[in-house]
Amino acid sequence: MYRLTDEEFERTVEAALEAIPGRFIEAMENVVITVADEPDDEQLACLDDEGAEVCDGELLGLYDGIPATERGVWYGEGDMPDVITIFKGPHERCFETRDVMLEEIRKTVIHEVGHYFGNDEAMLEEMGY
Repeated sequence: MYRLTDEEFERTVEAALEAIPGRFIEAMENVVITVADEPDDEQLACLDDEGAEVCDGELLGLYDGIPATERGVWYGEGDMPDVITIFKGPHERCFETRDVMLEEIRKTVIHEVGHYFGNDEAMLEEMGY
């Protein structure tokens, strides 16, 4: 199992976000992107949800919120921010080399951002995420 320092993991997530075209990042509203070592019990309960990215039963990333395609005219009035969380420990357990892990972190970030924009699993898989 290959391990990244917390700083390396965070930089990898940041680099993945920076590689997303600016028009998409600028269109994102009321969303927080965060990293965590491990999913908590509430997040683990979402393993089968549409917004979860899973590998070998491990939760790699999770989008928790209302996709942009489902937001109505009243959205934002008192709504808590959507949250995208990328999990470090599951990536370390699922991917054995640094290069593969870095690529999979990038894919997980793009996958979860895709859920924000309303893409379902079939569409994301078709795009390679």
